[in-house]
Amino acid sequence: MKKLMLLAAVAVFGLTSVNAQDDDSNALSEGSIVIEANTGSWTTGSTAISLTSIDGETQWSAGGEVGYFIKDNLAIKAGLGYSDLGEDFSVFSYKVGAKYYIGGEFPVGVDYTGSSIKDAEENPSYVGVEGGYAWFPASNVSIEPKLRYNVSMNDEFYESAFQFLVGFAIHF
Repeated sequence: MKKLMLLAAVAVFGLTSVNAQDDDSNALSEGSIVIEANTGSWTTGSTAISLTSIDGETQWSAGGEVGYFIKDNLAIKAGLGYSDLGEDFSVFSYKVGAKYYIGGEFPVGVDYTGSSIKDAEENPSYVGVEGGYAWFPASNVSIEPKLRYNVSMNDEFYESAFQFLVGFAIHF
C-alpha cells in the first residue's frame, strides 16, 4: 500500500509543476471543476482506490469523484466506484454530496454513499461527514489528508466506521 501511495504522489507531482499556492488562484472559485481520487477502504461503499492481498486473496477497489463549484469554496460532488472482493463477490458504489473549503484550506464535506453488492440480501448505505486539510503544491493540484465518519443507515447489517483517507485532486 505504501508503494501505491508513493506512486500516486509521484504521478501527481510528475504531471504538474510544483509551485507555491497563489493567493489569486481560482481553483476553488465558482464555475471550477474538481476531479478527485482517494485512498481508502472498500468496507464502507467506497469510491476510493485500494489494494489488499491476504493469504493469496487479492481485493481491490477503484473509483473517483467529480465536483462542480456552485459558488466560491462550495462544490457539489458525485462519485462512482467498483470493488472486486474475490470469490465472485463484487460491489458497485455511488456517492452524492457537497464539499466546502473553509478559508480555502480546510475541506469539510457531507455526502450519501450507497452500494449494490452482488447477490446480497441487504445493501449498505451511509451518510458520511469528513474534514481535513488541503495542501496545494501547485495552483491546480491539492493533496487532502482527512478524517471521515460513515454513519450506517441500516445498523442491522452494516456498522458505522471511522476512516483516514488521503485525497488527490486536480482543479480546472
